[in-house]
Amino acid sequence: MITISGGILRSLSHGRLFATLCLTLSALWCGSGLVYILAGQNVLQPLELRSALIPGLAAFTLALLIIGSVAVIEKKTVLFLIAVGISLACAHQIAGLVAAGFGQSATAANYLLVCLLGVYFGFGRLLSTITHGKVVPPGTSQQSKTGVKTEQNQGCSDVASVGLVMNLLSASVLACPLLGVVPTLFVGHVPWLWTAGVFQLGACVLLYRAMDTLGATFYGFVALLKFAEGYSALLTFYGIQTDSPVPFPVVFSLLFFTLALFSFQKSFLEGLYHLFFVAYCIALAVEPQGFFQAGTQGVQGAIFVVSAGMLSLTAYNMVSTSMVPTGSGYFKALVSRLQGITLRAQDKEQHSPYLGYSKYADAEVLGHACSVLAAFAMTATLGDRNPLSVLVLPWVVVAGGALQLLCGSVAFSRGKSLESTVFILYGMMWTVWGLTRYAGLYGETRGFNLAVGIIGFILFNSLVIVAAMFLNLAWFAYALTFQLILISFLLDALGVLPFGYDIGVTILFGVVSFYCFLAHLFNSTFQVPQIPLGKPLIKLSGIGGGSKVCPHLPARKASSVQQIAEIMKNGGICGMPTDTVYVLVAACNRPEAVVKAYNVKKAAQDRPMSMWISSIKQLEPVRHLLNPLLLDFMEAAWPSSISMVIPRGPWMDIFGLGDAAKHIGTPQSIAIRNPDCTVATYLISQVEEKEVGPIAVTSANPTGEADTTHHNQLYAKLGNKVDGVLCDGASPENIASTVVDCTKIETGHIGFFRVGIIPKSKVISFSIFDHAQCQFGVTLQLKLLAPVFVF
Repeated sequence: MITISGGILRSLSHGRLFATLCLTLSALWCGSGLVYILAGQNVLQPLELRSALIPGLAAFTLALLIIGSVAVIEKKTVLFLIAVGISLACAHQIAGLVAAGFGQSATAANYLLVCLLGVYFGFGRLLSTITHGKVVPPGTSQQSKTGVKTEQNQGCSDVASVGLVMNLLSASVLACPLLGVVPTLFVGHVPWLWTAGVFQLGACVLLYRAMDTLGATFYGFVALLKFAEGYSALLTFYGIQTDSPVPFPVVFSLLFFTLALFSFQKSFLEGLYHLFFVAYCIALAVEPQGFFQAGTQGVQGAIFVVSAGMLSLTAYNMVSTSMVPTGSGYFKALVSRLQGITLRAQDKEQHSPYLGYSKYADAEVLGHACSVLAAFAMTATLGDRNPLSVLVLPWVVVAGGALQLLCGSVAFSRGKSLESTVFILYGMMWTVWGLTRYAGLYGETRGFNLAVGIIGFILFNSLVIVAAMFLNLAWFAYALTFQLILISFLLDALGVLPFGYDIGVTILFGVVSFYCFLAHLFNSTFQVPQIPLGKPLIKLSGIGGGSKVCPHLPARKASSVQQIAEIMKNGGICGMPTDTVYVLVAACNRPEAVVKAYNVKKAAQDRPMSMWISSIKQLEPVRHLLNPLLLDFMEAAWPSSISMVIPRGPWMDIFGLGDAAKHIGTPQSIAIRNPDCTVATYLISQVEEKEVGPIAVTSANPTGEADTTHHNQLYAKLGNKVDGVLCDGASPENIASTVVDCTKIETGHIGFFRVGIIPKSKVISFSIFDHAQCQFGVTLQLKLLAPVFVF
């Protein structure tokens, strides 16, 4: 069914609502399928199947009915039939579980209706494709461009809608025991709860891609609750009743409350919705048996009702042109009346990558919050109880482990090497130690073998501490306090742990983590004031020292290229990607910039700079001074990774180089090139003035070092010496250009100073030489010359 739904997704004018429906159905069949697998493996008894299925089916019945209602309001017949058909199928399936044999035919009839609908649309789209749009069955036409544009401006409401459906699902499972629908929470509910957790982790990742840090953090938090709920239900199969320690849910409620306050900037209703989860965590703190007691289940009943309302509102606003107000401007209006407070603009530019290009927002808020959760969960003492009975394992393994690994991956994609290393290293440590201590694997094992592993983590973290000294004081304190936790693990392994030391250092680490969490959340919301993270304890050139010297901009944005062009017009030098390796560039009509680039490069006299143009049209003012055969060769060979060494002449004076001309080429010749690179040619065209504006180019590495093939290398080597860097990741090629000697091309002689990415055979294959032989009576002769240093 999902395959059929996905196949017709692009043919509808309401793709976002349909995407919500597809993901909802995927969760429905994933959860119910796992329940049937448990029954097939005799984990569930036949009489328990009813109690396992009804809570989940009830949630999806309501969710699909809401989606169908929104569809019919917006006159989207297809969605209405699919959503309401499967909703009725779930309702009849519940009826069949309550009264054996009742409603089974109706369930099958509803599913058959949806299947026929999918076949009709699939056939309609296939027929339209085969006939090139000449035959289009009713209702199967392609979506209009206007609809696509409207929906692209809607943000990621479909992701938020799926997250709300998952909250509805888990709330139904938790509230049903309170209502007497099922006897109690048990192992049959684990598939529903963990399905909700997995889908909410997916929503977390997608919201990071949508540059929504607050939404991603919220769904990361609620996913943790789903995994903990499922863990508690799973242990009932082994006759273990979980005990919820007080410190953790109290801290979790504080984190949720802080997040809720900042969520008011998105909308007033969203902030209020998050407050219900604050109440839920408080209920967990006051109930010794956590998820199994009436107070907690009562709050989940309230969350069920509120989630249904939020789902209706979000789904309607996602497809309707008349938006229902959610109070999105209240927070901004309140802050605007306060003196000395300025909101940060909430746009994608806020999450410009640290280095290069990234599709994700910053994940430090969730990463530090997970450290807080894992740290305070570890303060729980086991005593003589079974370690599995203390509800700590999911908080440490999922929050401290899995989610920090996710945050580390996001940080890595943003070019934050240290942050990603820290989150991944600490995530591994929380996972290993959590499983060892709270999964019953530790036992009475103490000694050298365990200590060796912990010492390995201590050594790795020592390197992290040193590296954090180059970042800021907050990250240094974060890494240092975690080292104290590792030392407590080592002392415990050796059996010499002082009383209370582990609790003390864990709380200290938790407090530092909470400060980092609050600082990143506060600073991403307000431009003024800022919660200080501190300056680097050690500052060097390169990444640490150069990060405040020049802008590093993603090359894939036209605005970034224009910004670099303005820097060059004002006499700056910049690094940029090309069709080969990274280079340093300066505008030829800014002689002082050419001299600066030459000095920064520290080029040797036998390795001069070269000249690049955006197209052969830039040579129009001097065309009458160049050999016609050379011009024909340029037109045939460019744009490409071919550099041509041509005779030097008075024609260079027109480019405004002045005395800086001595740094380009030799007294007899210069190298010129039209690169086959969109970024490079666009930048040159932006720099040019009066249609004349070549740039001077040299390699982006100190003389004697290897070519620079990544913007990180350029920034590390010359970040404090250049005025800007265009970042585009790894170079497409690690080989420099092919350099052809064209100084004697009028006599039919060309040579090769260097055979680079373009082979000889391709150079001589250009038809220009055949044309030249007929028109000018010259014969092509090839020779390999001494190497030259051009790009």
